[in-house]
Amino acid sequence: MADILYIPHGGGPLPLLGDAAHAELIRFLQKIPDRIGRPEAILVVSAHWEELKPMVTSAKKPKLLYDYSGFPEEAYAIEYPAPGNPELAEQIVGLIKADGRTAWRHSQRGFDHGVYIPLKIMYPEASIPCVQVSLMSSLDPADHIQLGKTLAGLRRENILVLGSGFSFHNLKALILGGSSESNARNEQFQQWLVDTCTSPIPEAERIQRLVEWDAAPFARYCHPREEHLLPLHVCCGMAQAAGELVFSEEIMGKKASAFLWRTT
Repeated sequence: MADILYIPHGGGPLPLLGDAAHAELIRFLQKIPDRIGRPEAILVVSAHWEELKPMVTSAKKPKLLYDYSGFPEEAYAIEYPAPGNPELAEQIVGLIKADGRTAWRHSQRGFDHGVYIPLKIMYPEASIPCVQVSLMSSLDPADHIQLGKTLAGLRRENILVLGSGFSFHNLKALILGGSSESNARNEQFQQWLVDTCTSPIPEAERIQRLVEWDAAPFARYCHPREEHLLPLHVCCGMAQAAGELVFSEEIMGKKASAFLWRTT
């Protein structure tokens, strides 16, 4: 049985640097393994990798990509030596190709911070094999939902599928801090997202809402660019069911959400 989890991964390496504005997120990431247990492997869809077509990391020992700048020196010495899983990568590519789509293995790509920042908090021993699947640079929501549906066969496996993004990702608003107007916009979009992902509505309606996500209240204020939201679309496409809200707290002064689907 796979667990599917969409999370906010926070601002760059700040969760690992003990940033006070990430305290609630850190506590959540530390505790969620008590709920979902220890998977045999982890598949991560991170906001920080885009390719024309889906690509899957296939290295046995993936390196880390310090894909951020302007942080203290210790941010560039973080280690997370989790092994790769070439067999799972091959299985994922096979599922995508069987759906009539193009996909490739990438033997050189390392893990970006959307992978190792949350996993170092969740599973600090770094012993669970991991693979990463890219977003598609089209940023088409329907394509990412379909990618999740294509991977639904993995729900029978004892794996964790981790959608690593941020349900609020207006960087300017995060840096400048909150105003009453900004916070109201944030709250309204988060409420729409919670209703969409957790309500017992027909699945076709849920999918349609996600395809048309930018019609939601203040959608483009909360996501001027949607790459941090699209891992959620992959998760929803894979789960094909209502999820559970498992985190709804402030990160850097803005409300963010996490959702869990426990599949059979």
